[in-house]
Amino acid sequence: MINRSATNLPNIPKTVRLVFSIGIIFLLIMSLLRLALYISFSAQGHSFLSLLPSFLLGLRYDLRYAGILSAVLLITGSFAFLDPFRAAAGRWWLFFLGGLAGLILVTFYCVDFAHYSYLSQRLNASVLNYLGDAGISAGVVWQTYPVLRILLVLVAGTWLIRWLVKVVFQRINRQESRPISQRARITWFVVLFVLLGGGIFGKIGQFPLRWSDAFTLGGDYQANLSLNPLQSFFSSLKFRHSTYDEAGVKAAYPVLAPYFGWDSGYARVRAGQPGPKPNVVIVICESFSAYKSSMWGNPLNTTPFFDSLCGKGIFFDHCFTPSYGTARGVWAVVTGIPDVAPATTTSSRNPAAVDQHTIINDFEGYDKFYFLGGSTSWANIRGLLTNNILGLHLYEQQNYSSPKVDVWGISDKNLFLEANKVLRQQQQPFFTIIQTADNHRPYTIPEEDRAAFHSVTVPKDSLEKYGFASNEEMNAFRYTDFGYRTFIEAASREKYFNNTIFLFIGDHGIPGDAGALFPRAWTDDRLTAEHVPLLIYAPGMTVTERENIVCSQIDVLPTLAGLCRIPYTNTTLGRDLLDSARMAGRGMAFIYDPDQAYYGVVSEGYFYRRGFKTGKEDLVSVVNNDPPPPAVTNGPLAVQLRRVSEGMYETARYMLLKNKKK
Repeated sequence: MINRSATNLPNIPKTVRLVFSIGIIFLLIMSLLRLALYISFSAQGHSFLSLLPSFLLGLRYDLRYAGILSAVLLITGSFAFLDPFRAAAGRWWLFFLGGLAGLILVTFYCVDFAHYSYLSQRLNASVLNYLGDAGISAGVVWQTYPVLRILLVLVAGTWLIRWLVKVVFQRINRQESRPISQRARITWFVVLFVLLGGGIFGKIGQFPLRWSDAFTLGGDYQANLSLNPLQSFFSSLKFRHSTYDEAGVKAAYPVLAPYFGWDSGYARVRAGQPGPKPNVVIVICESFSAYKSSMWGNPLNTTPFFDSLCGKGIFFDHCFTPSYGTARGVWAVVTGIPDVAPATTTSSRNPAAVDQHTIINDFEGYDKFYFLGGSTSWANIRGLLTNNILGLHLYEQQNYSSPKVDVWGISDKNLFLEANKVLRQQQQPFFTIIQTADNHRPYTIPEEDRAAFHSVTVPKDSLEKYGFASNEEMNAFRYTDFGYRTFIEAASREKYFNNTIFLFIGDHGIPGDAGALFPRAWTDDRLTAEHVPLLIYAPGMTVTERENIVCSQIDVLPTLAGLCRIPYTNTTLGRDLLDSARMAGRGMAFIYDPDQAYYGVVSEGYFYRRGFKTGKEDLVSVVNNDPPPPAVTNGPLAVQLRRVSEGMYETARYMLLKNKKK
């Protein structure tokens, strides 16, 4: 006989109610612990109301881990032998998992509170490095923290959480419920599973909720408050060995100091000059591989407009990216540091490296803009940008009226036009970065542009001879030139045009056979993967020249700051390419290839590289196919290139973790 009170209960399976209730318990516990963190480490100038966005974002991080636990319970509870309401084994599993989850939660938060009190940072995986000196670390912990009280909190907290799980189970188990069909039971399981999946994913969109979303809140304290230790720990787990060789850094300093003009430390302060403030537009060009373009005489003539533009500005034809990959390229441009993170990741994904000084902030009085046709959630680029560029206006796919054309968002042509619409409305100087994406698989040519942009067909042997795998790839490369032309023509009709410095640079090149256009070393040693155009074009600038000095993405910001005559502080590895007094004709580009496991440097007609796993060294000519003479391979130049490349590698590793913004 069914209890009368049971007829008022929703017809929901007991397992579903149990899983949902346990998820709520863990969600509430984590929320209360965030409140405790706020009370224990409240920052001056931050009221509770001003921190509500941090608490709301933190709720989403907490929901992820409460959802993971709930999903495990839901899946296991769907099996009859692990259903806690039908099998003793199911009850044992429920209480065991609840207790284990409680132990993990309390342990993480205890260590997290201690970690934050010491370093003002949420718990991250670097704490595992202390296990290398377990005896010393244990002694420090014993002498620094109330270990016995912490152990008591661990025991009591774990017991309390397990007790709450048991109480909820017993309460639901005592409730009578109406019979429910198998179909309805499955429906409830599916509905809850979908809801949990949404909570674990964390947001609506192409990319899941990531730790970098915390750094969109405007400051380190707000970001740390929103994170939870589980999120920050597991996000940084692959970076736990990210460190530097202190002895190597010290040895590198005197080697690199003459080249960079360091006197004491890495900071170089440059005085500004009075005068008008030109606008700045940096275009980071997707896969703008040098040997595939027109500027080096590729007979397919894929970029005729950009080639003509190079004749109206300062074109650097020996520019290299420090590494291969878009995220590494954006990192190098914005920070001035080569991204020497391991092959499986990038520095933009490293929570320990997200805090970076950038010369962009020295453009005081400028509005800052970043335009991307898709989302900056990939590779956690949003965290790099919003956490470090003060007052940044970030435009992504959802901010435009133009339609999405593929996985990369709106077309490059429309991206340029959307950016132009924003820039023409500005009443004060602006610093803008536009990042393109169309020159990338799936090589989409929008239907709306097929009348104005005409695709061409080239025989397969000609395509392969001059660097392309297919006509689709070649036409996508040509379409980028169509986008540049559309942008410059649109901008030329705006009043901001004549007072703007446009800088175009590739995010990276494409490895391939450039043997018909360049010496063999460019292909055999993969320089094609890093060789890109660098163009400074300003309608108000009368200087036009083609420079063959070796340079790099990391030189972009100091060069622009010098050109704009603003005071700035350079704390990284870039140089002002137009500062003739300091350049003194010397150029150098550091290259790090994590996939091929080597680092090296291009300088003075040669490329030196060293395998950082094998120790194998190579020195090749980049001007012809002749092997370097013995006087070079065994002489002071080879020694200098070895010392410089090692020094750049060690210094970059150091700067990734130490180049903190003020």
